[in-house]
Amino acid sequence: MRFLYLTIVFLFIILNQAFSQSSGLGSWNILNIKYTVNDKLSVFAEAQIRSLRFYHHFHYYEYKGGINYKMDKSLTLSLGAGSYQTYKEGGNFVLPKNNDEFRIWPQLILQQSIGKFRIEQRYRTEFRFTSNGYRNRFRYRVGLSYPFGTKKNHYRPFLINMSNELFFTDNEPYFERNRFLLAFNYKPSLKTTVQIGYLYQFDYKINDETGRDFFQIGYFIELSGKQSPKKTIGENREEN
Repeated sequence: MRFLYLTIVFLFIILNQAFSQSSGLGSWNILNIKYTVNDKLSVFAEAQIRSLRFYHHFHYYEYKGGINYKMDKSLTLSLGAGSYQTYKEGGNFVLPKNNDEFRIWPQLILQQSIGKFRIEQRYRTEFRFTSNGYRNRFRYRVGLSYPFGTKKNHYRPFLINMSNELFFTDNEPYFERNRFLLAFNYKPSLKTTVQIGYLYQFDYKINDETGRDFFQIGYFIELSGKQSPKKTIGENREEN
């Protein structure tokens, strides 16, 4: 438990430092809805809106949806598609746009448990139809999470999550982006989860979505056609 308390304190120290430099802190907002059809199949929809300053200078939004198929306990295959819109810096949705994009992306998620910790690896390929031409991109994310709190209705109410993601292309300079997230999740009920976190994004010579420091807040809704789903928070999320 001491480790958990230290992690929570560390998260809020980072957020406090980010707020103290609010001119450089953006916002990253997520609404995600997932519907579990059965033990194998689920569908999802998600919307995001982002700003380069704290709820000001909005420059990006996206909406997407897709389908997940759970091969077994540790392997999930997904197929998604969506619209991704990026505006110029300097205000709220400044025209002309930097990028107008439609994207299709298959992905594979591997999950492994070591004691109470969960390790997730996500491999995603993106087929990007942009206003600047067609592009390919490849993403790899590795994350570590720790659910805790007294179990009720087959889930634990709290979760600490840390992840890092790398973005690559098949053209020079090949490396595009690095994205780091440290987040705290609270699940007030079986169907809902609230997430707050700090996200740092570094971009290398790309013009679609600007990377900086972001305060992230997410709201996740999990619905099910099953009568008594047994879930843990942070499973099969599509955010980011």
